[in-house]
Amino acid sequence: MAPSLHRSVHRISVVVVWASLVTSLVSAVGADWPQFLGPQRNGTAPASPALADKFPNGSPTKLWSVDVGQGFAGPVVAADKVVMFHRVGDAEVVEAFAFSDGKRLWHQESPTAYSDDFGFDEGPRACPSVSEGRIYTHGADGKLECRRLTDGERIWSVDTRARFGADKGFFGRACAPLIVGKRLFLNLGGRGGAGVAAFSTDNGDLLWKATEDESGYASPMPGPAEIAPGSVLFFTRSGLHAVAMESGKVIASHPWRARMHASVNAATPVVSGNEVLLTASYGAGATLLRWQSNAWQTVWSGDDSLSSHYATPVKHDGLLFGFHGRQETGGSLRCIDWATGKLRWDSGTLGSGTVAVAGDRLVVLLESGELILAPASGDRFQPAVRCQILGTGLRSPFALADGRLIARDKKKLAVFDLRP
Repeated sequence: MAPSLHRSVHRISVVVVWASLVTSLVSAVGADWPQFLGPQRNGTAPASPALADKFPNGSPTKLWSVDVGQGFAGPVVAADKVVMFHRVGDAEVVEAFAFSDGKRLWHQESPTAYSDDFGFDEGPRACPSVSEGRIYTHGADGKLECRRLTDGERIWSVDTRARFGADKGFFGRACAPLIVGKRLFLNLGGRGGAGVAAFSTDNGDLLWKATEDESGYASPMPGPAEIAPGSVLFFTRSGLHAVAMESGKVIASHPWRARMHASVNAATPVVSGNEVLLTASYGAGATLLRWQSNAWQTVWSGDDSLSSHYATPVKHDGLLFGFHGRQETGGSLRCIDWATGKLRWDSGTLGSGTVAVAGDRLVVLLESGELILAPASGDRFQPAVRCQILGTGLRSPFALADGRLIARDKKKLAVFDLRP
């Protein structure tokens, strides 16, 4: 075979394999919410039933609730189980509950000695990831573990702090693992070239490591085929890296962060075709990058469009919906035009929270515990539902599955029916 033809055939086969891996990742979960930001890792419920325009008693029906410990890790849903990762006493706890009625199915623990430097919550920050009957957790102290979904029994464990010197930064390790095929990807923030890394899902073995970057708090995303077949996007404390999934080779980088040292890159990149949006607070704002001519090209950039402190915005029909402003000073919900960065509307002061899209509706849960349902429209912010459903101090991302909202505050994990 001629060399050029051989290269073309190889490239086509890599694209097909990568596409099949991503497709299997999405199709295997159906209406579940098995990882951070949902089935497609983009804050969208792809198979959601219609949500109610109003509720008879002003609030959705609470189907069940259970007590939980410390942590900012949100719940995930897979195989009719709600999986919760939290801290009780000196243990990080992984538990599974029946999605239908909240019955505890199993409970497993691992010791932890994580101590928060600022006296905040000392529980895990990162949502679990569920894939092919296994649960993967990344604790605030850097412990990466794999367990069986059926009974929670541990399969393997890696202490990334001890092995790679992964620094806890300001607020502990917060990266939610990305699983693609037999690989697990992590913003590690380790030393000795272990800024980002890939591990085997079979046994936890290190497959490769790359960069000297500190981790920040964002989680990795599958890179689109337009950038490179089989790539992963890592948004570290220093900026964006596109890394080859198989080899760990850094394909392209784009330095981007706030100038002040006491800052974080926490919102996960939003990916659409060959474009990637980054946003952060502390004067950074937002930037839309386009992969063109084998390099990142800046489409627009500025602090006057969107400045997301920690919650990842969501794209829908050419619009971007996300929280703007620092969490401690009170934020607002904004809609901006994806292509231009121009502001379409601002909610006014709401405080911070988490936003997702189900069908043509925005589902918003504020730190105050207030639920908002509104049209995912660029015309104006016009909530159909506003009601108090949980306690205050709520920073954990929620899950959406089959028209039900699964969320936690500082004390309770609860499931609410949002269907008509």
